Amino acid sequence: MISLRQHAISIAAIFLALAIGVVLGSSVLSDNLLSGLTDDKQDLQSQVHDLQSQVNAQNLQLQAADGFDSAVAGRVVGGTLTDRTVVVFTTPSAAPESVDAAVGLVAAAGGTVTGQVGLTEAFVTAQGADQLRATVTNVVPAGVQLSTGAVDPGSMGGDLLGAVLMLDPETAQPQSTPAERDLAMQTLRSGGFISYQDGTVEPGQLALVVTGTSDDGNKGPIVARFAAAMDTRGAGTVLAGDAGSAEGNGAVAVARSDAAISHHLSTVDNVERSAGQISTVLALREELEGRSGQFGVGPGAGALTVS
Repeated sequence: MISLRQHAISIAAIFLALAIGVVLGSSVLSDNLLSGLTDDKQDLQSQVHDLQSQVNAQNLQLQAADGFDSAVAGRVVGGTLTDRTVVVFTTPSAAPESVDAAVGLVAAAGGTVTGQVGLTEAFVTAQGADQLRATVTNVVPAGVQLSTGAVDPGSMGGDLLGAVLMLDPETAQPQSTPAERDLAMQTLRSGGFISYQDGTVEPGQLALVVTGTSDDGNKGPIVARFAAAMDTRGAGTVLAGDAGSAEGNGAVAVARSDAAISHHLSTVDNVERSAGQISTVLALREELEGRSGQFGVGPGAGALTVS
């Protein structure tokens, strides 16, 4: 007959054996698990390295293509804007280098930039909408009738600036007097809606609106409608943005999604690239001839560039 002491010793031995088995088993499992994780890590590192190599190769190809486009840009656009005049508008998100490159290519095409006007944060945000509407209403030149459909701040601002800074598309003559133009622009500048240097802005036949990568909140729609209103006042307008401007709530995206706007207004979504700058100048020429298009590589683009 087994005594209580012998029974206790047997139970203890069983538990000890189980404990030893668990330890030994977990040790083997741990080694296998670590070995598997190490192999997975090496595989992932190899994949990352391969992908990075592909990205680097594509970047080199893109830089080479951009360098080529830059080298031939002047020849491609040469003479397309001879004796034509362009007024340039910029938004707060526009990259200075994109603006400078586009302006330089307009000159290479034989065109003349008659002025550069900056739209401020107060202009492109809804916060100053009521004040902007009141300001525009108070400085409309005599004989100028704002569009009845221009009720939002972007459209009203574009309609007014178009009336004072765009030449009549039929006669190529100013649509307001110098005094009316100065009053409208100085009032908008005093209200904090635009910026420009005195004596540097004259009316032009065409308008170029340059914006940035994206415009959060209500900025995109305001800029798109501003450009659309400008387009109705002169021989044509091009809205050009950096990569990403054709996505989400970007100005180019908004313009392309509205058939009433995109039917007349040309857009470019890669103005930070030489190819986009070439497209911008060629699109200005197309506008002179009564044609419009959506150019670039983003959503809604109809072609890479003007054919």
